[in-house]
Amino acid sequence: MAVEYRFADAQYERLPALAADLVLRQVSAIAAISGTPAALAAKAATSTIPIVFAIGGDPVAPGLVPRLNRPGGNVTGVTFFTSPLMAKRIELLRELAPKADSVAVLVNPDSPASTLEGTIALSAAQSIGVQAQVLVASTEEQIDDAFAAIARNRFSAFIASADPLFFNHRVKLVALCARHSLPASYADHEYAEVGGLFSYGASRSDAYRQAGLYIGRILKGEKAADLSVVLPTKFELVINLKTAKALGLIVPLTLQAAADEVIE
Repeated sequence: MAVEYRFADAQYERLPALAADLVLRQVSAIAAISGTPAALAAKAATSTIPIVFAIGGDPVAPGLVPRLNRPGGNVTGVTFFTSPLMAKRIELLRELAPKADSVAVLVNPDSPASTLEGTIALSAAQSIGVQAQVLVASTEEQIDDAFAAIARNRFSAFIASADPLFFNHRVKLVALCARHSLPASYADHEYAEVGGLFSYGASRSDAYRQAGLYIGRILKGEKAADLSVVLPTKFELVINLKTAKALGLIVPLTLQAAADEVIE
């Protein structure tokens, strides 16, 4: 069995051509595991080749599938539902950094799931009396521009939406937050592992593993139409105590006890 790889490097405008190329090569199945834009590009390219996605957003709202249970058609997959968790990430950020009264929320305007997270973050912040503003970046250079705006406006905390662009540049984001002394919230534990203050979300690697299992089942003869979209069952809180100390934050013992992992 041969595996064809295509990587857009978070340049979403390249996705339609990459998906079309895979269709021309008459692949047996397509794994679209780089977010909603990749899955939408694959769906637009073919209505017959099975597609398995792994995304952070709701697959129904953008039209990937009509329903989660036995979706029909040629598309199914896994979601780790990062958007609904944004409100919880705001609450945890406030608990870890109670003096933070303004938060910058970074989203990728090219991704529907990312922009939805921004909308949810604004509403959640307002509900607990925290000022919030959405900043946008769809390239690495624009990430630098966003942090220049953060410095000018003296934001006191930072949240990154769960977008592949930001995940690819997670070391850069964590370093920028450290440079600006910003308590920060992320969706993936990989951020906390490289020095981010904390992460809260479902496991991205588990979602990718489940997508791989679905691809295997499809190659053995099952139909995507009959495979229900897989939802996350476990959400992990990872706290980096070393980063908290560097920021002058005291992590409540109750929160440490509740964490799935504490990095010291």
